[in-house]
Amino acid sequence: MTQITLPRPDDWHLHLRDGAMLRAVAPETARHFGRAIIMPNLVPPVTTGAEASAYRDRILAALPEGARFTPLMTLYLTEETDKDDLVQAHREGIITAVKLYPAGATTNSASGVRDFDKVRPVLEAMAENGVPLCVHGEVVDADVDIFDREAVFIDRVLDPIRRATPGLRVVMEHITTAQGVDYAREGGPDLGATITTHHLVINRNAILVGGIKPHYYCLPVAKREEHRLALRRAATSGDPSYFLGTDSAPHLDPLKENACGCAGCFTATNTLSILAEVFEQEGALDRLSAFASLNGPNFYGLPVNSDKVTLTKGDPVTYPAKIDTADGPVTVFDPMMPLHWRVE
Repeated sequence: MTQITLPRPDDWHLHLRDGAMLRAVAPETARHFGRAIIMPNLVPPVTTGAEASAYRDRILAALPEGARFTPLMTLYLTEETDKDDLVQAHREGIITAVKLYPAGATTNSASGVRDFDKVRPVLEAMAENGVPLCVHGEVVDADVDIFDREAVFIDRVLDPIRRATPGLRVVMEHITTAQGVDYAREGGPDLGATITTHHLVINRNAILVGGIKPHYYCLPVAKREEHRLALRRAATSGDPSYFLGTDSAPHLDPLKENACGCAGCFTATNTLSILAEVFEQEGALDRLSAFASLNGPNFYGLPVNSDKVTLTKGDPVTYPAKIDTADGPVTVFDPMMPLHWRVE
């Protein structure tokens, strides 16, 4: 197979930041994707319907003229979230989902949840009104190893929340473990999981072997090879439980390349070429459409994009090593392999 056509993909987990960074990276996603779930972890975070609406306007203003891209907004769940404002924002189409960050779990998560009992009324209102919850699934307890945070979160936090809140639709974002794969597959129709591009490519050796590689450091951190292979099997299976959420997370190079580098891989530019390469390696090009274009809309109850994207196989594709912003450069994720699939 040297050519594949699929409905225009969507990105169900995306960081666009704000200001100069937003203006630089938004066109990278809009070039290939029809929609994206936009993360609300700005500083300060997006916590109200009015703030989400204003952020959406800034995103639309940053798009190239003629771009056909729809940002799907989210609210940042805090212990002070107004459930009435949240439900109203969803009813009015301002937001598509709500994002749960355990406090301190990742970039700009200091305003996240510490006491899950305090957000129970909000979760119940979300279940009653069909508002999906997108979850950063890691505990932050000091006694839990960073490589075990996801598996412990499933047992200690996620499963109890779902049992206590029947009908709550949950997306396990950027799963990184075999335990996450298994839990998502067995969770029923109200549970889905996104898988990133970079976690299909790297394991923890990419970060640590031969010196620390800051541009492969992300949260959740990449795990052992057995977990990467489990993610590959899940993504390429066609199972509707799994869909693409790149978690493309741009940081300026000076903030990545320092003594306390930021977590995140910027993959918006070359994700589709990487995915086609991965799915071909797994003998599953016929299932790329399910993962990138179909399963996400089906979970969120949205129509599949009507326009198409075609990828053609040929000589290796060259992507820029960096994207320039008014504040400095952002390094594009290097998959450490030739990419033969070009987006037409």
